[in-house]
Amino acid sequence: MTPTFDIIVIGGGHAGAEAAWAAARLGARTALVTMSIPAIGRMSCNPAIGGLGKGQIVREVDALGGMMGLAADRAGIQFRLLNRAKGPAVWAPRAQADRDGYPGVVQQMLAVTPNLVVVEGIIDAILTTPAADHPGKTRVTGVALQDGRTLRAEAVVLTTGTFLRGLLHTGPATTVGGRIGEPSADALSVSLRALGLELGRLKTGTPPRVHRDTVDYDACEVQEPDPVPVPFSYLTDGIFQPQVNCWVTYTNPVAHEHIRANLHRAPLYTGQIRSVGPRYCPSIEDKIVRFADKPRHQVFLEPEGYDHERIYCNGISTSLPTDVQEAMVHAIPGLHHARILQYGYAVEYDFVPTHQIRPTLETKRVGGLFLAGQINGTSGYEEAAGQGLVAGINAVQHLRCAEPLLLGRDEAYIGVMIDDLITRPPVEPYRMFTSRAEYRLHLRSDNADTRLTPVSRRLGLVDDARWARFERKASAVARLHALTQTGTFDGVPIRSWLRRPEVGLAQVADALDGTRQGPFGTDDLWELLTTAKYEGYVVRQQREIDRFRRLEGMRIPPETDFAAMAELRTEARERLTRLTPATLGQAARISGISPADITVLWVYLTGRRTARRAG
Repeated sequence: MTPTFDIIVIGGGHAGAEAAWAAARLGARTALVTMSIPAIGRMSCNPAIGGLGKGQIVREVDALGGMMGLAADRAGIQFRLLNRAKGPAVWAPRAQADRDGYPGVVQQMLAVTPNLVVVEGIIDAILTTPAADHPGKTRVTGVALQDGRTLRAEAVVLTTGTFLRGLLHTGPATTVGGRIGEPSADALSVSLRALGLELGRLKTGTPPRVHRDTVDYDACEVQEPDPVPVPFSYLTDGIFQPQVNCWVTYTNPVAHEHIRANLHRAPLYTGQIRSVGPRYCPSIEDKIVRFADKPRHQVFLEPEGYDHERIYCNGISTSLPTDVQEAMVHAIPGLHHARILQYGYAVEYDFVPTHQIRPTLETKRVGGLFLAGQINGTSGYEEAAGQGLVAGINAVQHLRCAEPLLLGRDEAYIGVMIDDLITRPPVEPYRMFTSRAEYRLHLRSDNADTRLTPVSRRLGLVDDARWARFERKASAVARLHALTQTGTFDGVPIRSWLRRPEVGLAQVADALDGTRQGPFGTDDLWELLTTAKYEGYVVRQQREIDRFRRLEGMRIPPETDFAAMAELRTEARERLTRLTPATLGQAARISGISPADITVLWVYLTGRRTARRAG
């Protein structure tokens, strides 16, 4: 008998884990299909969670009831809040994690999740049938595995990471695989093309790892953890496990010369690698060429665990031949005698250009097929987790014929990311930055729960325990704001005192210590301090958000025939037809769409409304 589920999640990476966790906890009978059960939650590149823009996503995933923040808090070995010298809009939590501990926590959490079955195997094909209500289109019916098994479901979430026709490069040597020592999923690419989906090709890379006992730490700068770690999850009361140091060193002209002398052997420059890599995180050979005037580049030496022998050399991602990697590494201070345990490599893989997906992350061509993570052209664990959570939720909503979760640019970094994917399909691996979010003063890491937990509670993903904690925080923040309206400190109104440049979290905590209004958590105080210091900016940004929401409120019917609008420019008709924006605001963000085009659309939409009222 063929096993039948409500939802099948393909891939056990960070997107797949979140999708399976969300779908199962929402009551859907869920199967998580992975090539290897021990590889679920594995950190292919640096074992770190968070960072600029990314830390905000992790807190949003947590606020929505996801698992990444909880796992990072349990497995983190060095916590740091980045950008403390700047405003709170860009403060970003980050944690170096234990490479073995993090996937262990993820696997443990999934193992006790009701409604979830983990299946080991390789998917060869997505099974479909013609969609009765959409002529020419299909809908999902299940998946076929390489070993001949079939699983049935009405929704599939595809989270393949770098495994779709993955090809690894180290110098002239190439190996088929999605990750070092692991196979590739080649037949699945064939299946996706057969379903009518267009595929593209991207590239990413990883640096060498060295043995911890062969590093001269005295020749490096120490990077200590924060004295009081800031957790990712709103359910975590504190980080109590030991914290470790990381170190910083730099490349130099000698290392650069080894690279320049061997560019003719670098896959990036020989034509061996033809796909596009991440511009924001280039390989060291790319840095040497693009920034030829720079005498050095920063290298972070980050332990991969408490007892792990490997040190991750963050900053020298490369696909150079092994002998060149040896020479380059040994020219770097602190690494003169380092023993390389794993050489850097690049990986090329297939992805699905995102003009083919909806804001729900469902494909336009195949009903019930959702995509999340690197298959959508993104990079990073956090971006994958955010998409996986949304895809898992929306797969359930799809089956229930219920309203999908659609996060706006004014609601979440996850919303910014998905909107960017829809309106500006990436041609290089997409990474989240705080600069991508125009409302980042509103989308802070401290208020993710205020923005998103009520949303997820309505969906049913936030349980009673999390909701009770949220209500306690909301009550505390309300009391704090009441204090700012009427209270004084040292004879000065608290509202004015909080705006002083020298007043920070520590001063606020000390000032409130003797009151009867507490206790207050760090997030409570962050929210109070930010609201007070940036009140004028927050008010101005809220006005911008209100204008944005008016444009987003003008929905474009899915059956709209842009090609028939003669008033639109040819380029606009082509782009709108290709991307099919859901709102007027989304249309305005599409590259190549002019204000005049938006005016044409506005006239069309208001005309439809008038006609409906008259009818």
